[in-house]
Amino acid sequence: MVRDELSVLSAFLAVAEERSFTRAGKRLGVTSSALSHAIRGLEERIGVRLLARTTRSVAPTEAGDQLLARLRPALGDIRGALDQVSGLRDQPAGRVRLCVSPLAATMVLAPKLGRFARDYPDVVLDVTTTNEGRFDLVAGHFDAGIHFGEFIERDMIAVPVSPDQRAAIAGSPSYFAAHARPKSPRDLTGHTCLNFRHGSAGLYRWEFEKDVSRSPSPSTDR
Repeated sequence: MVRDELSVLSAFLAVAEERSFTRAGKRLGVTSSALSHAIRGLEERIGVRLLARTTRSVAPTEAGDQLLARLRPALGDIRGALDQVSGLRDQPAGRVRLCVSPLAATMVLAPKLGRFARDYPDVVLDVTTTNEGRFDLVAGHFDAGIHFGEFIERDMIAVPVSPDQRAAIAGSPSYFAAHARPKSPRDLTGHTCLNFRHGSAGLYRWEFEKDVSRSPSPSTDR
């Protein structure tokens, strides 16, 4: 059954080239009656007869010839574009736009760039970094993104690309030489702390887990 406009135009091209509904039907894998009905509907919509029909032959009218002159190259371009796109199934190529956090760019993306470039030389990675807690991949025309799981919208398709990340609160030896070491997270409110901001999402909220089996003192690493 010939349904959409592009299929109808392809059907008209086939009938005009074959000069036969029967041969065109065999070429397209549809019945001659379905072709005749589709082209008649096209003629009624545009208000012009495109094919002259007799019991023995079918031939384009003057209007049909004018349409064919524009239709052949246009359909050829469409088929060429479809063939080019379908070829990407076997050999990935083109541009992939990624939106990632600076931390993800350093920890997840950077270590894999060398191998990716070797395995997929025809793919160009277009990477944008942002500190926004939540960014709209669709509105930004991105193909994918890398961010902390807590910032990923629920309706997005997500796969883990790294182990779970754990944060640590650290201080330098010189700082603890002048300040008492905190014994609980609540003590941090009396200390000078450095934090970071996820764009318009505001300051990152530190999260702590209570586990009496392992409660190390704050690190003195620089």
